[in-house]
Amino acid sequence: HREVLRETMADDELHQRDKWTLFGNEAEKVEIEVIRNQHEVRKRVDRMKLRREASAHLKFLEDLSMKAPDFPIPLRPHTVWEGMAVKLSCTIQGCPTPHSEALFDSTFPPSFVKEGDTLVLCCSFSSPLLPFQQDVSWFRDGERQRQSTLKALTSTTLTLKGVHKEHEGLYSVRLLGRDGIKEHSAFIYIKDGPAAVVGAPGSPLEVECSDVNRDYVFLSWKPPSADGAAQVQGYFIERSLGSLQWIRCNDVPQKLCYYPVMGLKENVMYQFRVCAVNQAGMGRPSKPTHPIFTSDPMEPSRTMGNGVTYSQIRVPFPPTDVHVCELTDSYAVISWTEPDPRGKETLTYFVERSIAGKESWHLASMDMMVRSTRFAAFDLQKGKAYCFRIRSINKYGISDPSEPSQPIALGELLGVPAAPHSVQAIPDTERSVLLLWKEPKDTEGILGYYLYCSEMGTSDWRTINNKPVSGTRFTVHGLRTNKEYVFRVKSVGRAGNSRYSEQSQPIRVKAAKVVPSAPSGVSLLCCSGSEMVIGWRAPTSHGGVPVQCYYLDQREKSQSVWKEVNVKPVRERVYTVSGLQQGHYYQFRVFASNVIGISKPSGPSEAFLCEQWTMPEPGCPYDLQLREVRRESLVLMWAEPLYRGQSQLTGYVVEISEGEESEDWTAVTQEPITDTHLKISRLQAGQTYRLRVSAVNSAGVGRPSLPTEPVAAQTRPDIEIGVDNDGFIFLSFEAPETEDEGQIKWSKNYTEAIDAGRAHLETKQNKYSHGEAQCRPHYFVLMAGGLWEIEFDIAIVSRLTDLERLMELSWQIRNPLIGLRSEGWQVDVSEQGAVRLWLQTEPLSSAAELRMILNDKEISSTPARKISFDRPNGLVEIVFDQLSKEDEGSYTAQLKDGRAKNQFTLVLVDESTFRLFSLMLSKHLNTSLLAFHMHYLSLSERKQPCFEFLSWTVTEDCEMIMKCKVMVCTNIAERKMFTVLKLYLYTIIAFCSALKVTKKEAGVYRAVVSDSRGEDESVLELLDTGERLEGNMASAFKLKSDTAMSWQADYNVKVYFSPKSSFHNFLMCDREKRIDQEERTKPGSSMQKVWIEIFNPTENDKGKYTLEMFDGQETHKRTLDLSGQGTAVFLDLQSQRQSAVRNNVSSFCPDRAKVTKGLPDVVAIMEGKSLCLTCFAEGDPMPEMFWLKNDREISSTGQYHIAHDKNSSTITINSVTMEDSGNYSFFVRNTYGSQTAYVTVSVYKHGEKPRADAIQM
Repeated sequence: HREVLRETMADDELHQRDKWTLFGNEAEKVEIEVIRNQHEVRKRVDRMKLRREASAHLKFLEDLSMKAPDFPIPLRPHTVWEGMAVKLSCTIQGCPTPHSEALFDSTFPPSFVKEGDTLVLCCSFSSPLLPFQQDVSWFRDGERQRQSTLKALTSTTLTLKGVHKEHEGLYSVRLLGRDGIKEHSAFIYIKDGPAAVVGAPGSPLEVECSDVNRDYVFLSWKPPSADGAAQVQGYFIERSLGSLQWIRCNDVPQKLCYYPVMGLKENVMYQFRVCAVNQAGMGRPSKPTHPIFTSDPMEPSRTMGNGVTYSQIRVPFPPTDVHVCELTDSYAVISWTEPDPRGKETLTYFVERSIAGKESWHLASMDMMVRSTRFAAFDLQKGKAYCFRIRSINKYGISDPSEPSQPIALGELLGVPAAPHSVQAIPDTERSVLLLWKEPKDTEGILGYYLYCSEMGTSDWRTINNKPVSGTRFTVHGLRTNKEYVFRVKSVGRAGNSRYSEQSQPIRVKAAKVVPSAPSGVSLLCCSGSEMVIGWRAPTSHGGVPVQCYYLDQREKSQSVWKEVNVKPVRERVYTVSGLQQGHYYQFRVFASNVIGISKPSGPSEAFLCEQWTMPEPGCPYDLQLREVRRESLVLMWAEPLYRGQSQLTGYVVEISEGEESEDWTAVTQEPITDTHLKISRLQAGQTYRLRVSAVNSAGVGRPSLPTEPVAAQTRPDIEIGVDNDGFIFLSFEAPETEDEGQIKWSKNYTEAIDAGRAHLETKQNKYSHGEAQCRPHYFVLMAGGLWEIEFDIAIVSRLTDLERLMELSWQIRNPLIGLRSEGWQVDVSEQGAVRLWLQTEPLSSAAELRMILNDKEISSTPARKISFDRPNGLVEIVFDQLSKEDEGSYTAQLKDGRAKNQFTLVLVDESTFRLFSLMLSKHLNTSLLAFHMHYLSLSERKQPCFEFLSWTVTEDCEMIMKCKVMVCTNIAERKMFTVLKLYLYTIIAFCSALKVTKKEAGVYRAVVSDSRGEDESVLELLDTGERLEGNMASAFKLKSDTAMSWQADYNVKVYFSPKSSFHNFLMCDREKRIDQEERTKPGSSMQKVWIEIFNPTENDKGKYTLEMFDGQETHKRTLDLSGQGTAVFLDLQSQRQSAVRNNVSSFCPDRAKVTKGLPDVVAIMEGKSLCLTCFAEGDPMPEMFWLKNDREISSTGQYHIAHDKNSSTITINSVTMEDSGNYSFFVRNTYGSQTAYVTVSVYKHGEKPRADAIQM
């Protein structure tokens, strides 16, 4: 065996050796093949190398030929005749060849449409659509809409007529472009339509039909967002057979948002709708469902089974698989499977039921013929379980009963879902916010969420969406800029809506803070050969946060990489770039930065040559700013150029151009101006302008500055000048509605800064209010004279004039005095011997304070000395039962009412005072004499004569009198005033008169009185400008020279007076006695007249009538004597009256105008609400009715709306503010009289308490 194995192995080795050994031609063939393969491989490698080199060369050539698109022949302005056809053309070039395509030109914003109205959305294109772009698609919430139309390839429109809540959603229009699909989207809100019943709920939505059978359908829907005046109690379901007649399907409101409808006709088209109902009534119906066709759903798939033919089946088999398919707390829907085999005859069914555990079966379907394999059982009792079985019926008979179902009991009451939580609002834009919330832990059964919002300061909640949103974030549109809002959310379920979530934190609607926009207008201001001074414009939008600094980049013209210039931020808009190489071209770009981040870079500047400027002309001005922009004028300011040329600047040339891109520049002035600001007039209102400035020196006009941004000639809000309630002079500016919060910069005369020690800057934000009104931030500054400017990305300038008037008003407000009605302290002595000291001021508030001081010590009321203080009447009284030695001294009443205060002093000194009291009590002397002697005795200890005062007044003959009152204690005194006179009186009135007052009378007047014991003097200063002196005198003369009183009579007597000046109060007297407001007398006043009307005059009404008028400084009198001429009038009136009574003339006494239902004394209302006041009046003829505020007539404009009815008038003040506080009055008048009703309106801020004595509105 070993030998055999060895031979075998040797043979194998020989075979393998022969296999790999080649001889002769065979080896040569192999070598040739190898060489050929080597040449082929080398050829392929060389070809690939050449291809790579060619590709790189082609790429290089393509890069060399690349050129951005431009217009070698751009559009040019043309002037054509009206009515001519105009064709505009231009040439475009670039590499690769530019392609133009249509883009969105104007789009649709988020909109609000009322339910039932027509929705029209339109989107136009920048140019006609290209063939591949003409398939424009509209989508709602991602679902394509087919109601769009394309008009002339330039616009597309989507129209929906009779919109419903189901149409609410995010609408998008998509346009195919070369770079992909371009899309614009906006949310469309559908608001609730008007309800037939006030307070009824809104309409349900998304009514859907499911499980459609031969006579059965199952409906489901979503509850409305608005419950109305009360919570939704349930729903009524209605059906229609294709006509306008709707038939109710349920008699009792269904509480849940689904319902099985039975008893329908087979093979009939139906529509369904749902109405919500609450205590107020039934609301608006929902959108009808799509028409449905009732039929057997198993008919298309029905087949015979088990080889049995139709003709073999007579009496049907029983149904199978009886079970419950819908179960609620009020009904159960039973379902089963039809018998198998079924047969060809039409089947109906009987439904039987029995209490579980018992075999007491009875018919559940009663007289109802059940055609479908569904049956809804409504009459089940809670707490009991039932079993159901079904029998099949055809024309041959009734089947055996099916197997009973499992026990079925009514389900638990389905609860409303839990409310969301953690509602948060985030700023988005100036008209919208982003609302976020968290879903509840148990989300089962939640169909979506309803959102609600309310402006701060009101209780009005507005529904945001009427179609539930499925996510937990939503962008709320349609909000008012700079108003504060709060939000809350509801969960939506089949059992109704959840309770409200907690309110979000208040948020002010304004644009979210973002990075600023890119700067612009990078320009070269100066160059020294190694340094360049670069300037630029500020960003048009600072992103809601002030721009803090700037960064610059530079690059050489031949390079593509930008290098950073400044590491440290630059705060100014001018920067010197150093380290440059002379003769090189450089480009620059600028970044703006705020706290949010860094903006996009500005566009690259032109390539500036770094070469020292040696030109004789000046460089360009920079930092152009616009001020006082009005409809017909504006002010331009600029900074002088950094490079002045080879001579001094002699002026500036200002040029203007109409339009945003026009290059037609026109000089504003014929000669250069020397100032760095210019007011440009004669502008066209609404027109857009650009301006630029060039500097001038002796060498000529330098290069122009960069043009300003386009500005429209229109008036912006101006500065209000006034005095506030604290007596400070203020400037108030109402900022415009912008996305960004402006930076406030106040200055005086354009350049001077405000002295922080004399002025205070305050910023206030308005709170929420109804109507439009205008809730924007206000900016105040307290100041004292000059030309002031406020900059809010625009400039508003106001010139302060009449500063003296404002300062005088400020002093009066900051230092008010309590006015006195009585002539100082008065003294009365009663028959019982009690002494009463009293004085009367103007009416005071309930918070007024009184301090009674006796000999520098505060005193209070005691049994022997009673002190009383009647605040409403301003009456202060001190009553002494018996005077004593302790009562001697100086009595001072110190009054304080808010900021107003005053004090009044009475001196009781000397023993003779008390002897005088005793004498007067015993002889019943006149109390006025007592008052005079008390004053005399208080001065009797003076060792020399004295003055009481020196003053000036104007007589009724328009003559100015300077007078002084002298108190002496001897029988003779000597008075010196221009001349020396001897007067033998205890009280001396000395005067000097002037018939015509001019500037010459201005000066210091001194009166001197003397006797053997000494002398006293009184000084009166008439130091003022002549104009003011003459003005004051003229005003006083006007008061004195008013027209005289007059009278008229019909059946009554009316005494009236028409003053030419305004007076603080009036007093009418009859025969030196005050006329009280009794039944037969009625005083009245208007803006032109004051009068007293006497009804049914008699002989006793004859006499002399006196009118006393007080102008704030002194009292003026006018008299009218009705003693003689009035006799005939009175007799005539009495005769007419008697005749009328005898003849039973009912119209004898005309019905004068009077207020029948007046107003409360004080009303209080919260800021931001609307105030409505109604007053009723009557009279014959019907009286005229007026509303006045602070004695000025109110017109029905702006926030005031006045409506007159036959016998009433109503004034409505929309969105009241603190400035609406004041005294309002309702004035009525006719031929026979007038009357006025008064009311005080007090406006308080949210969170404050109203006045205690006011009626809260």
